[in-house]
Amino acid sequence: MLHWAEDDRECSALWHSESGVPAPSRVVVIGDEADANTAHRLARKGTALLWRGDFHNGRQLLSAMARRIDRDLARRGGRPAPRGARPERGELPERGTRPEFGESRVPSETSRAFLAQREARAERAQVLGRLIVELEADLTLRLRRAPDIRDACLDAYGEPTSAMCVSLTELQGVLSARGWYEKGVPIPALDARIHPRYGVFSPVRGEYIDLVARAPIPAGTRTAFDLGTGTGVLAALLARRGVESIIATDINPRAVDCANENFARLGCSDRAHAVEADLFPDGQADLIVCNPPWLPARPTSALELGIYDDGSAVLHRLLDGMSAHLTPGGEAWLIISDLAEHLGLRTRADLLDRMAAAGLRVLDRLDTTPTHGRATDTADPLHAARSREVTSLWRLGATPAGR
Repeated sequence: MLHWAEDDRECSALWHSESGVPAPSRVVVIGDEADANTAHRLARKGTALLWRGDFHNGRQLLSAMARRIDRDLARRGGRPAPRGARPERGELPERGTRPEFGESRVPSETSRAFLAQREARAERAQVLGRLIVELEADLTLRLRRAPDIRDACLDAYGEPTSAMCVSLTELQGVLSARGWYEKGVPIPALDARIHPRYGVFSPVRGEYIDLVARAPIPAGTRTAFDLGTGTGVLAALLARRGVESIIATDINPRAVDCANENFARLGCSDRAHAVEADLFPDGQADLIVCNPPWLPARPTSALELGIYDDGSAVLHRLLDGMSAHLTPGGEAWLIISDLAEHLGLRTRADLLDRMAAAGLRVLDRLDTTPTHGRATDTADPLHAARSREVTSLWRLGATPAGR
């Protein structure tokens, strides 16, 4: 619960954070009269700011706070506050919020830059997350010029039970996700759109989809598993390519519902079905496809589980289970970027050794280069690594020992 004083009375509401941020212990009520400098200072000290002003003014205040945080980071060379600094009581960084490497050896200059960037983003998100709003029990936002948020919040939170407070940044993410869901993401390989739900990783980077679209499907393939399906885009693509029966799995129930919705929308529910599972379903398949999180670092939110894999735990469990879940002569497609190698978080030898230890042999590898904007952004501190990134589809088969 979140507690605060307002209009000479004690108030409370449920606290909700999709990232698992604890309820703030200090809350002050602010409105249109608040200035960005004061709001920024209070937020940095750990005080939550409950917004009661105009909705669009609240968004402008959030932007003004972000500019001040970015200036602070720029003065520090893009780095988070030094660990040796003595912040005021409640000021960042707080213990337990620092992202860590998963399986890094001696940190290189690039890996240190990666960690510094992650820490800076975590610091930025934490401060901005302290500007909060109250959602009424009917999921309305009683602020001047507030949009209709009910459908978007129903998608994200389900039917409400009482009033609750969320960060304004989270609410903006909920509204943005609703827009993507309604509009859909165009997938040229499907000649259709995929509609991602809130909390499900959106297939905006299309190079891994193109790899699956052009990889040769082994002769006689009738069944497939799509592990960590997300929106179901790869399972749908396999169905379009003629695979008769695909079981798509995801540990996130939102993703399972999202994938099954997309299968129905695309007319392939008779061939593809999503179920909730931690990687593998029961049984074996002729083809196993997986696009796991690519970077061995600790995720700081539920959505980051699609990007970061602490200690490469998901990758290791995936490789270790492939042989047992392949039919004789079956094939596994591992889709993964080598960005972790360029960042000094993993080596190519690590990956190949892990494949061999899991009883897998490399049959072939298809490569492609990313086309997203960050790959060509020379202002990015990690540009040297991103500019060399290659995304690969590894075609793997079980060795006799693995079988």
